Amino acid sequence: MYNQNINSNYEIISVREDTQVHFRTSIDPGSYIPPHWHDAIEIVYMQEGALTFTVEQQVYNLVSGQCILVNPNIIHETKCTAPNKAVIFQIPVNFMENYIPNVRQLLFTVTGPETNPIFQSKLDLLKQTLEKMQLINDLKPDGGILRFNSLLFEIMFQLYHNFSVQVFHADVTRKNKALERLAPVLNYTARHYNQPIPIEEIARVAALQPRYFCRFFKKCMGVTFLEYQNELKLSYIYRDLISTDDKISEILEKHGFTNYKLFRRMFAKHFSATPSKVRNGAGQNNCCEAVAMLRN
Repeated sequence: MYNQNINSNYEIISVREDTQVHFRTSIDPGSYIPPHWHDAIEIVYMQEGALTFTVEQQVYNLVSGQCILVNPNIIHETKCTAPNKAVIFQIPVNFMENYIPNVRQLLFTVTGPETNPIFQSKLDLLKQTLEKMQLINDLKPDGGILRFNSLLFEIMFQLYHNFSVQVFHADVTRKNKALERLAPVLNYTARHYNQPIPIEEIARVAALQPRYFCRFFKKCMGVTFLEYQNELKLSYIYRDLISTDDKISEILEKHGFTNYKLFRRMFAKHFSATPSKVRNGAGQNNCCEAVAMLRN
C-alpha cells in the first residue's frame, strides 16, 4: 500500500506543489511496513482486498468499504498479505494550520458507532468526497486541479466539523517531545539495521542511559529495541521474498538476520505462513495480479 522508503521511520510526506497534499490510488501486491509516524493526517480508504493496520498497538483489520484515519505523530504500522487497492490521502499539519489554527490541539477519528445513522451519513459523505477526488486525480481532466482543490477544502471542512474533538495541549506537547528524541534513534537504526547495534551505542544516540533508554523505547514504540530492529529487518525480507528470486538464505544474510529459528517464528507470527509459501502463493503471482488490477 505504501511506497514509503522504509529507511525513514519518520516518514517525510511527498506532496504536489499544486495541492500541498499527498493523494493517490494505491495497488499493493504485499508489504509489511514497520512502526513509523509522520506530521500529517493520514486517511486510508480500502476499496478492494484487506489490510491490517496497527495504531499504537491496537489492531484494525480493514476490508473493502472501510476507512481508517491516523492522527499526526501517532506510531502505526501496516501489513498486507494479499493484493489490495486503496485511496491513500495524507494532509500535512503545517498545511492545515493555514486554515485551522488550532489543528494541533484536535484529535480526529472516523471510527464511530455503526448504529448511529447521523455519524454513518457523515462517514458516507466523506467516502463519496474521497471517491470524487480519486476520479479527478486518476483521470486528470483539463482544469481538474480546480475541482480537486475544491474537494480538498471540502474534506478538510468535514474533518474539522464532523470528525474532530479538542485535546489537552500538555498531552500533545509531551508526546511530540518524546517523538523528537525518538526520531534520531529510528533514523540511526534504519541506516544500520542489518548490523548488530549494542544498547549502549543506540542509547548514546538518544543521549540517555542504557537502562532508561530501554524503558523509554518500549513505552514509545510498544516493543523492545531488539524486537523493533528485527521487525525492520523482516519488512525488507518480506519485500525481497515477493519481488526477487534470491535464495531465502541469501536474503536473510543480506538483511542481517542470523538467527533462523527466530526468523521463522517471527515470520509465522506476522504472516501465518512459511517464507516459501508466501513466495510461491503471494509473490510474483500476486504482483502480476496487482498489475492487472491497475490496468483494468
